[in-house]
Amino acid sequence: MRKDNKIFVIGHKNPDTDSICSAIAYADIKNRTCKGSYVAKRAGQINEETEFVLNYFKVSTPGYLPDVGTQVKDMELHETPGAEKSMSVKRAWNLMKEHNAVTLPITTQDGKLEGLITTGDIAKSYMDAYDNTILAQARTQYRSIADTVDGEIIVGNEHAYFVKGKVWIGAANPDTMETYIEEDDLVILGNRTEDQLCAIEENASCLIVCLNAKVPKTIQKLAAERDVVIITTPYDTFTVARLIHQSIPIKYFMKKDNLITFRNDDFTEKIKEVMTKNRYRAFPVVNTRGKYIGTVSRRNLLNIKKKQLILVDHNEKSQAVDNIEEAEILEIIDHHRIGTLETFQPVMFRNQPVGCTATIMYQIYSENYLDIPQNIAGLLCSAILSDTLMFRSPTCTALDQEAAEELAKIAKIDIPSYSEKMFRAGSNLSGKTPEEIFYQDYKKFIVDNLVFGVGQISFMSEEELQTVKERLMPYMAKECGKHGVKMVFFMLTNIIKESTELLCYGEKSEKLVYEAFSQKVEDSSCRLKGIVSRKKQLIPRFMNALQQ
Repeated sequence: MRKDNKIFVIGHKNPDTDSICSAIAYADIKNRTCKGSYVAKRAGQINEETEFVLNYFKVSTPGYLPDVGTQVKDMELHETPGAEKSMSVKRAWNLMKEHNAVTLPITTQDGKLEGLITTGDIAKSYMDAYDNTILAQARTQYRSIADTVDGEIIVGNEHAYFVKGKVWIGAANPDTMETYIEEDDLVILGNRTEDQLCAIEENASCLIVCLNAKVPKTIQKLAAERDVVIITTPYDTFTVARLIHQSIPIKYFMKKDNLITFRNDDFTEKIKEVMTKNRYRAFPVVNTRGKYIGTVSRRNLLNIKKKQLILVDHNEKSQAVDNIEEAEILEIIDHHRIGTLETFQPVMFRNQPVGCTATIMYQIYSENYLDIPQNIAGLLCSAILSDTLMFRSPTCTALDQEAAEELAKIAKIDIPSYSEKMFRAGSNLSGKTPEEIFYQDYKKFIVDNLVFGVGQISFMSEEELQTVKERLMPYMAKECGKHGVKMVFFMLTNIIKESTELLCYGEKSEKLVYEAFSQKVEDSSCRLKGIVSRKKQLIPRFMNALQQ
């Protein structure tokens, strides 16, 4: 297990109270018993009941993780530092060699990406350098010129810029030099005083004196009076002429328009297509605030670190977070039937026939001799009460009730009065759209390639149940047909009367209900007395009917 990575503990899509609370509890258990960083996450929006529970026990809602596909941040970035656009080509080249980089991002002082320069851009700049005014066109700073030729400015302002004129080698005699040196030119010359004097009198802006030749005081004084910069260098004129081009600031050659960049939260499926169409050696990566953080190349796709997950309260692929197949599953803790998830290697899979995953969490705390924090005890107790409908559901076992009663003592809550508040909060659907109500607790199931969906909402009274019925039917019709779903059912469960009104939509949905329960469907619904559990009462009968 990688120490540098977070391991996410996550429940199913459209999470219920058990899914959220068990994820929070198991992250607490793992952080107290194992090395690493375990973080509870959610694969969807929480419902009103879960929101009530989290607020009641003052626990923050887990962060939203809708997709576990690999992202740019799961790749090993090449952390080439950003360069300022005023940096000379020479310094940029050395920086690229130091970091074994072929692409150098150019950034502002606050880290925002301004442009790029590549080794190819630098090579091209040399091949195309036929113009002896290029240093002036690029507004090259005298300090950069001196640095590039390992020289020293002995006269003049190092912060000034060479902005006008040509670059000449003063190898001819003064009479000849007078014919080609013009005002503001830069002249590379040797130790002959008469050549230096000639260049100054022709109003050159800069002299580069080679081989560390001494410049007489009289020449220095005259240069200072005329604002002429004098640089001395240990190199000969040929070497200086060859190197001076490298003093140009990289902003002159950098690419700044139509840059192809990736964000660290981009999914790799998206960037693969871009990389294929644009055969660059490296692509810059910025964070969510737009600041440059590194580069990636195609070879980085070969060693992506998959997200590591622990799944709670589900083991069906159709119920799992998107792109689950791209993640590494480390553990599964559940109380449902064995589903369709596959793993690449053996994992710890704990599945028990109890009414709630939170009951298993209570057992794990006990097995590890861990004290259960009061707020987490409240969460786990709430999850059990929710999943077992306060012990009314046939899924409820003696273990569930025993765990809930012990957890209630730790959380210091009275089960009957607290349950009523929690259930009423969950059945308050005012202000919600049909879509939000529909997906509050909706799961998809697959039997012999047949896909059907079943949602469920619990109510404390018949009046509450009827208010939502008419709002759901049109949306059920809209959902049927999506992603291969052939039939859609919705359970409107009355907790007090321990019965369910089942809404049906889709071809052969009414036939399935009749075969499973011997009940006829009228006006797209039927009453199922004593049926309150989707997991233990509805789904098994549907499965048997479909398989027969």
